[in-house]
Amino acid sequence: MATGWAGDGAVQDQIDATIKDSIQRARSKLPQGPGLRHCEHCEAAIPAARRQAVPGVRLCVTCQQAQDLGDRAGGGYNRRGSKDSQLR
Repeated sequence: MATGWAGDGAVQDQIDATIKDSIQRARSKLPQGPGLRHCEHCEAAIPAARRQAVPGVRLCVTCQQAQDLGDRAGGGYNRRGSKDSQLR
């Protein structure tokens, strides 16, 4: 049910756009090219099994986990535009 000036499929279009943006952002973060034998941050050896499983790997598991936790701290896009969502 649409209200105001929004079209009938406006909510679904917004959901689809958010998902598409999230997928593109995740794909852009995938490593590419040859992987490293030693971690960029701590110089620890990266096991051959990890290099084979993750093409373009640049970090050891420990450093990758720390980076992933740091990446999660930032929010996504504010598509709602309401004052409530801007205060979070």
